[in-house]
Amino acid sequence: MRAWLAACALLGAGSITVAWTSGFAMPTDGPAAHPLAWDAIGWVLRPWTLWTSAWVHTSTGNLGGNLLALAALAVLGAAIGAGRHAAIALLVAWPLGTLALLLWPEVRNYGGLGGPIHAAAMVLATVAARRPALKALSPVLFGGMALKLLAEHAWSQPVVFDPSWGFNVIYAAHLTSALAGAVCGWIAGRLGPLGASVKSD
Repeated sequence: MRAWLAACALLGAGSITVAWTSGFAMPTDGPAAHPLAWDAIGWVLRPWTLWTSAWVHTSTGNLGGNLLALAALAVLGAAIGAGRHAAIALLVAWPLGTLALLLWPEVRNYGGLGGPIHAAAMVLATVAARRPALKALSPVLFGGMALKLLAEHAWSQPVVFDPSWGFNVIYAAHLTSALAGAVCGWIAGRLGPLGASVKSD
């Protein structure tokens, strides 16, 4: 449980620190305006942006909304006993979901916690699926995520301008990160218990 909370704290604290020290990306330019954001052309020279892009946000509202969603997943993970292997699955899915954006030429840059949040939700779904007492929760998480991804249909519209936010939302990141979270969660579950006891974790 502590490892899961630490992984979520890393995502949240990193986002707050980046916003505090280097500010927000300009909504009109999107994440391309921020040096820690990921971009499809230059990421090879800045591979750390596979991680740091999650910490880049365009506004206080954007950051706040993502932090609330992350906090909810942190609490849910703690409640169901998400363990060390679940935390590792999230930490591996984090950059993989960003890297997979190369599948869409339309996605030129990316920033925000949206991807890791979707990855975390899918990791928790795999935790629930492997624990008999939580099996009723697993289809709720998987089903809810499936409905959201189907509604967004990122495969046909990877980037969508959201007038309520005033910037492009990268639906493709939601899809790639959700898939990365599901795969990493499944693999981690094969290697060890995704939900560990409080004493050992």
